[in-house]
Amino acid sequence: MLPPLPDIRRLRAYLKRGGVIAYATESCYGLGCDPTKRSAVQRILKLKRRPQNKGLILIGANPDQFRRYLDPLPASLADRLDAWWPGPITLLLSATQHCPRWLRGAHSKLAVRVTAHQETARLCQHLGMALVSTSANHAGKRALKTAAACNRTFGPGVWALPGHIGQRKRPSRIIDPLSGDVVRG
Repeated sequence: MLPPLPDIRRLRAYLKRGGVIAYATESCYGLGCDPTKRSAVQRILKLKRRPQNKGLILIGANPDQFRRYLDPLPASLADRLDAWWPGPITLLLSATQHCPRWLRGAHSKLAVRVTAHQETARLCQHLGMALVSTSANHAGKRALKTAAACNRTFGPGVWALPGHIGQRKRPSRIIDPLSGDVVRG
């Protein structure tokens, strides 16, 4: 059974004000925010002690939630999305010239994933947007597995949503579908 969602209007307003959330994903808790809020992304990077040049992943309920950030996909690639999504595969896709640098870091591509984790998909669906998704931890440390651990580690400035992480033991694979390069396996 899926845990109840918080008041979505209140949560959406919190994210639009630059709030940061912790939420359950396929293998651990993730830190997330509204991808259009630079201050929120910078706050996540500071919380994690992570450099901006690495870039971040966007997670969504469906590919349409990434449309504003990505160049149109070649037909040959668009036809293959069902082979990867929903699931634990993050794709590196060509970012639009308007895609914020704070999302893609030093790269021309943006990392995106349509999640198969029911709670996260439902959250993105109800919010009507993709979320920044990075593991809830300090860089180089183990990823957190519970909302309580997120509360202890990050304090009251991060809204930790109740949830259940998935069964995956490892983070998502990151691949470039055009070149076939595996960035994280």
